Amino acid sequence: MAADSTLALSLVEEFVSGLQDSKAKDAAKGVKDGKFTVLQLVEFAIIFLSNINFHLHYLSSRGVLLLSEVLQECYRDLTEREVEVLIAFYENRLKDHYVVTPPVLKGLKELTKCTNLPPGSAVSMLRSVFQDIHVQVRLSYCCTFKGLGADFVFGFVQSMDGERDPRNLLLAFQIAKNLIHRGYELGKFTEELFEVTSCYFPIDFSPPPNDPHGITREELVQALRAVLTGTPNFAEFLLPLLIEKLDSDVQSAKLDSLQTLAACVSQYEHKHVAEFLQGLWTAVRREVFQTSSERIESAGLAALTALTSCLSRSVLSSDSEDSLSTFLDFILTDCKHHLCEPDLKLVWPSAKLLQAACSASTSASHIITAAVMPSLLEQYNNRAQCSHRRTLLEVVQRFIHSVKNCQSSDNGECSFRESLCGVVFSALSENNSSLQITATSVLTSLAQQAGLLLESDIELALDHLTRLLLIEEDDRVSLAVAECAGALAQLHPALVISKLIPRLKNEMYTEPMNQDQGEASELHSHHAVRQRCLSALAAVSIQPSVVQESTPVLLEVLRSAHTVDEVVLTCRSLQRIAEQVQDTEEAGRCFHNIIIPHLLSLALQAALQGEKGSVKGLTSFILRHQNSFNLNLLSITYELTDFHPLSHVSGNKCDYFSQKQEGDSWSLSRLVCLLMGSVCSLPRSVEVPQIDKLLSALEEMSCTCSHPLSYTSAAKCFAGLVNKKPQGQFVSLKRVCSELDSPSSSVHTQAFTLMIWVSKALLLRYHPLFTTLTDKLFSLLDDAGLGPMAAADGFSLLMSDSTDVLNRACHADVRIMYRQRFFSENKAKLVQGFNAAPQEKKPNYLKALSNIVNKLPKQVQVTELPALLSLLLEALSGPDQDIHLTTLSCLEPVLVNPPQVLIQQLEALVNRLLALLCSPAMSVRIASLSCISALSYFPVHEVLPFRARVLRALAKPLDDKKRLVRREAVQARAQW
Repeated sequence: MAADSTLALSLVEEFVSGLQDSKAKDAAKGVKDGKFTVLQLVEFAIIFLSNINFHLHYLSSRGVLLLSEVLQECYRDLTEREVEVLIAFYENRLKDHYVVTPPVLKGLKELTKCTNLPPGSAVSMLRSVFQDIHVQVRLSYCCTFKGLGADFVFGFVQSMDGERDPRNLLLAFQIAKNLIHRGYELGKFTEELFEVTSCYFPIDFSPPPNDPHGITREELVQALRAVLTGTPNFAEFLLPLLIEKLDSDVQSAKLDSLQTLAACVSQYEHKHVAEFLQGLWTAVRREVFQTSSERIESAGLAALTALTSCLSRSVLSSDSEDSLSTFLDFILTDCKHHLCEPDLKLVWPSAKLLQAACSASTSASHIITAAVMPSLLEQYNNRAQCSHRRTLLEVVQRFIHSVKNCQSSDNGECSFRESLCGVVFSALSENNSSLQITATSVLTSLAQQAGLLLESDIELALDHLTRLLLIEEDDRVSLAVAECAGALAQLHPALVISKLIPRLKNEMYTEPMNQDQGEASELHSHHAVRQRCLSALAAVSIQPSVVQESTPVLLEVLRSAHTVDEVVLTCRSLQRIAEQVQDTEEAGRCFHNIIIPHLLSLALQAALQGEKGSVKGLTSFILRHQNSFNLNLLSITYELTDFHPLSHVSGNKCDYFSQKQEGDSWSLSRLVCLLMGSVCSLPRSVEVPQIDKLLSALEEMSCTCSHPLSYTSAAKCFAGLVNKKPQGQFVSLKRVCSELDSPSSSVHTQAFTLMIWVSKALLLRYHPLFTTLTDKLFSLLDDAGLGPMAAADGFSLLMSDSTDVLNRACHADVRIMYRQRFFSENKAKLVQGFNAAPQEKKPNYLKALSNIVNKLPKQVQVTELPALLSLLLEALSGPDQDIHLTTLSCLEPVLVNPPQVLIQQLEALVNRLLALLCSPAMSVRIASLSCISALSYFPVHEVLPFRARVLRALAKPLDDKKRLVRREAVQARAQW
């Protein structure tokens, strides 16, 4: 044991005198291993400290620091007796020189973590901290000290007073918030706590650049606001302070004051704010009337709403004075007369203040609307100018939004309903389009407020809207009317079905009189009316019951349409309905039983007649949005295209996909497009019936049809199905490979088209078979049977986004970063193929490389291009202009921040770019000039030798016949 004591004493001596910080870990290990105790360390530290020269205060602090670091490792194992001794030791050390204070506080912090903390010790420690520490410190621990009463609050106030460090302030604000919210007794120190925190209001703090602590002004603002608004006891001090700060010229102080006012009054009762109402109202009114900042105006209106809401709560208490009426009298006295001024100069600030108070509570809305609304309606009737009437209507609409809980016309506050409806209907009857648009907005707001409109009012409103649709030619008015009708249809679908839809239907089915001899203007007017009716039908079709009535009308218009524009507009109306209709079983069955079969039938008819339109895109969209009926819709598509994998009848029907007649190729391609739009849009969870038979038919068509659009559509459809096949199901491409390997085959192009689309489908989902197809594609770069560059162009399709089949909108299996994966796995094969290819085949590899790299993300290009620089420079030397353009587009982003390997190849790059200035293609000349301009940012000592040569070469493009080339040349010359 004597040896252990000697060990402890030596560790203390070496840490304190020898300044060996590692001895603290050795001491902690000795305590954990039981070689000596913490109390022995305390004993040796006291003996050691008593024998040293106390003029060396730093060395004194080392002994305390040793104990604190040992406690950091061993606080869990301390007994209650050891904790008592350590607390006494640390409390006595607080009386020493201030240099000892930091390690003492560190030790006290570790002691607070002990599970065996004796009762009352936390209070003792805190009392010692408050009494013996006379500098600002970071209080890092606050437990339950309610036993200290107001003394704790006083000690905290003393500790916080004069603090300037934002880290300590943030912590102090959090502690003050806890004192308030956890029910500490503030007592006679309430005002002191408010003063010591409110002296920082408003926060004026700008964090230094590169602040390692990351404390922001907003954090300090929110922390201080939580303190100031935390208790109603601060009301008598806070409200005068806010009124004073609102008189400041600093915009941030005004904004902070208004936001703090809105936050505090939500905690107050009427008695806390009663004596400050006049001052608060004056300050808020001034900010709304005079400010040029929208944020301050919004904050002022929010504060007024919160203040009115606070006073409205007093109405519920019968023994309280009616502070709400008093406050609203202030507002009405100062604002109401501005609504009646001839020039309406201050109408909007006054209206905003009234509306902010009106929206606070039901009581406030009743009082203000009863006082203001009759005056506004009277003003509207007395005004002659449409601009004034529109302004008054807009003010009325804002009040309608603010009114709350007007349930029926029996209430006194709703007594203005009849005159309000009269004003709106009168405005709808005016000839001024702006007034009509505003009236439709007011009517929408009225309809959305429960109880303001009766059924008779809705019927009259629909009559007005229908009239405007039929006679008003202004597109803005038509759009506003359609939106208003849509709002009414959502709330009152039965009235829209009985009043609006029949009149629109009758108008669209009516043909213009004397159509053969009629004037062009009359036909155009009738066509415009039909367009407006179609848009209105789409706008009101939100509820499923309305959709069931409106879609048959649209389908009938689609069947009898005379122009392509009318077909497109009707299809867009149906698409809008599909997007906005409520997703219910009733709506789904309406689409399944009525809309989609008709659309597919019309698409089939258009295909057979050789017409072009947007029906395929609409069919694809609806299939993607009506998932619950996809399988049945697929069956419908099969029936309409005469493809019957679901039918048990075979041998007696000839489907369209087995027709080989050359004259039917256009019809054939249209049918394949229809099938592609239907089948390839299905989610992966939907199983396609007899998919193997369908794939076989599509493969047959892809390899035998001679019409490009037909076999391309079949290849896309085949690829879309392959992409969604479950993992593990094998897709055989023996026929395609045999056709490509056969020199005598006449369908090389068709087979290659199918292979490239299947390759893309497998690439998107990382299918293992794709590696085999990739090798086949690289071998085809040497195939003369496909024509020059055909295989190289296929790589562009492989890396591009597909807009119609293989994309996420069609539920395709698309993995992330598939382009990067393809490039990383195949760049070596491409380079090897280029090196081994004969000279006449090398351009094929260069174009393939250019097509691949050009589709990569820019970040990947910048990383990978230096390794491929020699090939890219070789690509710039060839005759193919497409290769030139794609290669230049790849090089340009790399030139902005050039790697060292590119700078080393600067001479070769300059030679290639200057040679391309004479290219026949304008786009190549522009791209080369752009790259030459980027070269000017290279290190000066590298580009200076080429300056004279480049300037001479730029003389020719400066006189180019194309303006865009000349403009780029001017910029390049200016850079050089």
